[in-house]
Amino acid sequence: MTSTPLLKAVLSCAALAGAAAASAHVTLPPGGATVGSDYEAAFRVGHACQGAKATTGITVRLPKGFSLADAQERKGWKLDVQKAGDGEVRWTAESAQAALPSSERAEFIVRGKLTAAPGPLWFKVLQTCDTGSVDWANVPASGTSTAGVDNPAARLDVLPVGVAAVDVKDAWIRAAVPGQSGTGAFMKLTAPAGARLVGASTPVAGVAEVHEMKMEGDTMRMREVKGVELPARQTVELKPGGFHLMLMDLKQPITSGKTVPVTLQFEDAKGARSSLVVPVEVRLAAPDGAASAPAHHH
Repeated sequence: MTSTPLLKAVLSCAALAGAAAASAHVTLPPGGATVGSDYEAAFRVGHACQGAKATTGITVRLPKGFSLADAQERKGWKLDVQKAGDGEVRWTAESAQAALPSSERAEFIVRGKLTAAPGPLWFKVLQTCDTGSVDWANVPASGTSTAGVDNPAARLDVLPVGVAAVDVKDAWIRAAVPGQSGTGAFMKLTAPAGARLVGASTPVAGVAEVHEMKMEGDTMRMREVKGVELPARQTVELKPGGFHLMLMDLKQPITSGKTVPVTLQFEDAKGARSSLVVPVEVRLAAPDGAASAPAHHH
């Protein structure tokens, strides 16, 4: 496939966000957010500081390019919001019982508006524990990859208008045998602010539709649907035997090992449309961790 500069930038953001999530323990949901949009920053705390039993405080220093509106209170925690300067939000556990155990995960939510131009935005987060603290505040010198960076800041990819703020993982297309007119595409979708998958297209098929397979009585039936809801920060899987993309009127062989560009089309709560071009690998079976089932046809 031929990559446009915008597609390369989006794919780079996705790869870097994944790398950051793998190395950091205070992170923002993958998928990014649209420039100029209202954004709910949900900082996910993965575990307590090294050697500690619980997290007792979270302090978020807000970057330029994010205009603070408010923050969500937590039961048993004191909330302090400072709007002077760039702004700072601090949660402090009011008792040992209210502290966040290392074995548990939680979100600390700040709401505001993005005013920055497209590109990475870094939120520095101080995590205080019953023993010690960690300042997730390091930003890579190049402003891009966090590979090799200790205690990286939480990264948000601010996307141009029209580029969907949706994270796509484990995308694959089932290989089609010669003469087969249709096949399915599957993936996991996560939209930090919520969205609705409303359509798709690809140059390898004359028709691409969102379909659902479900039992009706004793019969498994497939039908086109107008869209699939993606609740905020919840992963929705398009998989065999459920919601999926149906590619029909295939225009070329869909053989294992190839990569096919698929444009996904989304709509937000206000009806604004956006899209995302995803390079999807053709496979004989689902990748590890993705749902699999026998092939299906119309």
